[in-house]
Amino acid sequence: MSLTEEILSQLPGDVLGGLRRSDRLLSSIREGKVPVPTVVRENQQELGAVDWDVLICGGTLGILIGCALALQGLQVALIERGRLRGRDQEWNISRKELQVFLELSLLTDAELEKAIVTEYNPARVGFDNGVEMWVENVLNIGIDPVYLLETLKQKFLAAGGNLFENTPFKQAVVHPDGVMINNQYKARLLIDAMGHFSPITQQARQGQKPDAVCLVVGSCAQGFPENHTGDLILSFTPIQKQCQYFWEAFPARDGRTTYMFTYMDADPQHIGLETLFEEYLRLMPKYQSVELPQLTFQRALFGFFPSYRQSPLHTPWSRILPIGDSSGNQSPLSFGGFGAMVRHLHRLTQGIHEALQTDQLSASALALLQPYQPSLSVTWLFQKAMSVGVNQKIAPEQINELLSAVFRQMQQSGDMVLKPFLQDVVQFPALTQTLLKTSIAHPGIVAKVIPQVGLPALLNWMVHYGNLGIYSALFWLSQRLEPWEKYLPSISQYYWHRWIDTWKYGSGSDYLDCCRGVRM
Repeated sequence: MSLTEEILSQLPGDVLGGLRRSDRLLSSIREGKVPVPTVVRENQQELGAVDWDVLICGGTLGILIGCALALQGLQVALIERGRLRGRDQEWNISRKELQVFLELSLLTDAELEKAIVTEYNPARVGFDNGVEMWVENVLNIGIDPVYLLETLKQKFLAAGGNLFENTPFKQAVVHPDGVMINNQYKARLLIDAMGHFSPITQQARQGQKPDAVCLVVGSCAQGFPENHTGDLILSFTPIQKQCQYFWEAFPARDGRTTYMFTYMDADPQHIGLETLFEEYLRLMPKYQSVELPQLTFQRALFGFFPSYRQSPLHTPWSRILPIGDSSGNQSPLSFGGFGAMVRHLHRLTQGIHEALQTDQLSASALALLQPYQPSLSVTWLFQKAMSVGVNQKIAPEQINELLSAVFRQMQQSGDMVLKPFLQDVVQFPALTQTLLKTSIAHPGIVAKVIPQVGLPALLNWMVHYGNLGIYSALFWLSQRLEPWEKYLPSISQYYWHRWIDTWKYGSGSDYLDCCRGVRM
């Protein structure tokens, strides 16, 4: 019996079976054998009267935007395939990012504090035989998803929202004046919040294989030595099984949570989740200075997160808007959709409201709500530099050496360079400064990256890097023109506001508002 079989058999439910089902799905995706669903079609007849302004499919993160829109006076419905309930494992985020819940009146101060169930400091960043640093107030807050979602659900209902639990999405028919969902519900706009494996997203991508995959395994357990610190990203091993293993850990309400994750392309020959879980258990004693028999496992955690270069996703249909993981609107380095959703919550709430007010619900108009973001696209090169091809030969410590050199330069540049990157926000001045310093201090290490990532990937990255600088300048210019926007007609204002958002988030400038506790 393997370590994985031994440990997972101790947990309630068919956890091992769930792990193997996830592995089979991963294999199907890698092999390009996932059938493309046909759940969306178009009909040129008028629908007539609709029941709601917005219908949201997928409640786990959909309730965030659903509640925000309902509180703004829109008629909103939400369908969820099961019961709308948060998971038991905390969501980690930084405290300043939570300000949006207060600004949108989603939570009171007291409710927000009650939603916070863990808080720790400091957190570690370190790489094998290289840099080790400690930072404070970065992803150090643990939010209770059960309490958060239940609170938002009750506020949603009190604001007039309609919730249909145990109602899976089946199909949508797009009419010129609305969308018919499941041949029953009618709305002006359909929001897809069903996640990475949404059938709407799968149809829109037409069987396209992901460009990269992040595999994550972990657990929450009791019995660790007392430790009130955390790890944001840590590596203590060289490349193994054509993978560079990274670790994350933090105190949890009922123990200590540890994750191991790795980045790779979608080649079918890469290892799967069960093999990675076995590696996780093998390395755990060294990582946490504890033997496995000393631990009492509360739950196992595993999953994989596909990433596509063509993100955020633009669907070919009018009146359908993917958000969150459905849209791919997060860094390929991230495996947490909650943080990305919170980051864009104010922008999406305002933009969707304006789109409905001005009836800008065509595919092209809605595409501006999920625009191209250079700050997102530049991270693809980082993901490439942190992964290894199946047949690629690079030095075992090359990734650790590169990351150690880069993070050392960011540490020397200060928190305004280091902390945004740790929260998946890339900004042109900080990135330029880091690249220049690293190239000067470690030219040999940087030179090794070029053959690893390949010249085409590097040239593609340079385009996004240049656009990052352009977007930074355009956002600065747009702030100078702000007094004039009130003279624009309402429809023109919709487009102007979307372009401002595009430049703001596409340049990472929204991080500055987050740090001040203010969002536009």
